[in-house]
Amino acid sequence: MRLFLKEQRPLIFIYLLQLSVISLVYWLDGYRNIAVILYAALLSGAVLLLYLTYRYITQRTLYRSLEQRTGPALDLFKEIHPGTPLSEAVYQLLKSQYRSYLASLNVQEEKIHHQVQFMNQWVHQMKTPLSVMHLMLQDEDDPRFHAFGDELDRLQKGLDLVLYTARLDAFEHDFVVEQLSLSGLIKTVVSAQKRLFIRGRVYPDIAVPDLLYVHSDEKWLTFTITQLMTNAVKYTVKAGGKVYFRGFLQEGHTVLEVTDEGVGIQESDLPRVFDAYFTGENGRSFQESTGMGLYLAKQICGKLGHRLELESKPDQGTTVRIIFEA
Repeated sequence: MRLFLKEQRPLIFIYLLQLSVISLVYWLDGYRNIAVILYAALLSGAVLLLYLTYRYITQRTLYRSLEQRTGPALDLFKEIHPGTPLSEAVYQLLKSQYRSYLASLNVQEEKIHHQVQFMNQWVHQMKTPLSVMHLMLQDEDDPRFHAFGDELDRLQKGLDLVLYTARLDAFEHDFVVEQLSLSGLIKTVVSAQKRLFIRGRVYPDIAVPDLLYVHSDEKWLTFTITQLMTNAVKYTVKAGGKVYFRGFLQEGHTVLEVTDEGVGIQESDLPRVFDAYFTGENGRSFQESTGMGLYLAKQICGKLGHRLELESKPDQGTTVRIIFEA
């Protein structure tokens, strides 16, 4: 109704102006019967009111659709019942625009699907030579080969980051929830990343009860914990520092804490640590920062039904907490 009245303002104004001009002409011509003039104005106003009522009734669904600002775009024209040339034209325009939008959307989705497929295939192809090189360097004692192994580890983590980022949008097709031993999972992840701890001269300290179990997807949860562990080691600059893994029950939920003795995070950066590509003050000092580790960890935990929390103070380390609510 509000939109309809706004559209009819010019018509109402012209009507009142025309009525005033005609009444003035009759008045100047000597016709001074006020009662007749008012009666004529009343009849003319009634005719205008009937016309406006008819226009509103016939185009009511159109105006309601134009005032609607939320909801699926398809519903905007599904409720329009063409009753006038204007509403029919708007209806056909919306249908045409929506069909064009769907066609464009399908094309873009197809392109993205092919890109993700290509990315997955490329990552898997790159992982094969990396695994072969790891095996070739496994029994070498030369310090130079240790440096090569460290670089291969970085490449491996970079490929995993690309792979899981590409798979995130299709998460619901690629996860299996099962009961996992939290202690066993942490030990497996730490063992797989032992070169990371050796390179950073950092030591893991695990205090997770053996009987503590969680329900989650092993692959996605392993990747998440690996990201948290990598950050903890990377930002622990002092030799001999520790990364603490603590598991416990709190208010009926299983909680995993990963705490480091690193440089911490500036208070001004804390609200944005889970934003994609955000590196903050630490990103200027640590060139390996991508700003994607915590972002992916947050997204994955959300999709798995877990909650991710972070506490940190400059020069006092960081604690990241996974709360298994599901």
